[in-house]
Amino acid sequence: MLDSLSSLLPEPWPIVVVALVAAGVIVSFIGVSALFFIWLERKISARMQDRLGPTRVGGKFGWAQTLADGIKLLNKEDLIPTGADHFLFRLAPYLAFCASFAGFLALPFGKDVVAYELNVAAFFMLAVLSSEVFGVILAGYASASKWALFGGIREAAQVVSYEVPRSLGVLIPVLLAGTLNLNQLGQRQEGMFWNWTLFHDPFTFVAFFIFFICATASCKRAPFDLAEAESELVAGFHTEYSGLRWSFFFMAEYASMFAVSGLATLLYLGGWHTGLLPGEATDLLGLILGTLLNVTVFIVKGYLLVAVMMWMRWSLPRLRIDQVMNTCLKYFLPLSCALFLAVCLWELLVPPAVATAVRFVLALGTVAGVSLVLVKLFTSPLTTPPGELAGVWSGVKTPLMR
Repeated sequence: MLDSLSSLLPEPWPIVVVALVAAGVIVSFIGVSALFFIWLERKISARMQDRLGPTRVGGKFGWAQTLADGIKLLNKEDLIPTGADHFLFRLAPYLAFCASFAGFLALPFGKDVVAYELNVAAFFMLAVLSSEVFGVILAGYASASKWALFGGIREAAQVVSYEVPRSLGVLIPVLLAGTLNLNQLGQRQEGMFWNWTLFHDPFTFVAFFIFFICATASCKRAPFDLAEAESELVAGFHTEYSGLRWSFFFMAEYASMFAVSGLATLLYLGGWHTGLLPGEATDLLGLILGTLLNVTVFIVKGYLLVAVMMWMRWSLPRLRIDQVMNTCLKYFLPLSCALFLAVCLWELLVPPAVATAVRFVLALGTVAGVSLVLVKLFTSPLTTPPGELAGVWSGVKTPLMR
């Protein structure tokens, strides 16, 4: 596209036009994804709590409820506390959103489908996503509220500490691929699903889960959501925000969730590859169809990982600040270092034949385990007999069964 515009427009307008188009596409994707994620989270939480969720706006499934809420936020009064620093108070939500937005600039959705390809894209994403914490700190500091400040500092301590094991989780695939370029990291995993970094060896298999948990914590998602302290009955760093600025914090959170999910997909889960084709889709199906398939697969994988984050939120209780910090510093940090060292030794000492056999065992074992779970999920009855309880209580004598 840049080459075509260079013949039509003088410098530097081709670069400006391409940058504006890329920015528009990214912002549109973030906005639409945020609308979908809010609806999805409401439906997931409702399903897990035996409720219906949104059903009034947008037909049976309430698909337009989030859009209606967005319109409501646009019309709500924008309040600023009397003692707040007005400039920093206004700046904080946009700074948080821009940090999440910048992560998408180097995130490839398919082969060469990226706003700007960087040779150090993996660490660039870590750097810009980490800068969201500045918006969190500024929001708490500028609100003229000690509760908002406490929430902001708690979130800052959590985000900064979990950056270390998360970065080590990025180093492991980088070590195996020999590059920080996310486009090349994705291309390296083309072919069948056993070529994914997840199944490279037992240590990368464990490293993926450590990385994903740390990524969830760095996104301020429950059970690592320390801002909303129940004892204080406040929402943390954004307690004093309302209207549009309040919504920007949640847009930034949902954007970061997809960004780290996309990063996990590129590093461990085959990137945009289906895992069922013997090669690159653009080579097998043509440029247009192959690119559409790649982008669709990548977005679906990212959405599924975001759904797992929501599943975790509504399944696990919120941890205390000491529990969150102990989990990171006493467990995840040394475990990440040990996994990094183990992968290095695996590459140096394990014969290729053994490594290939282990790769197949991990891949096929994972497929078998997931298949059993799906079979159990779709064959189990959705309702329980009258007078009995479901789940682990099935068949256990209770007052209802006497």
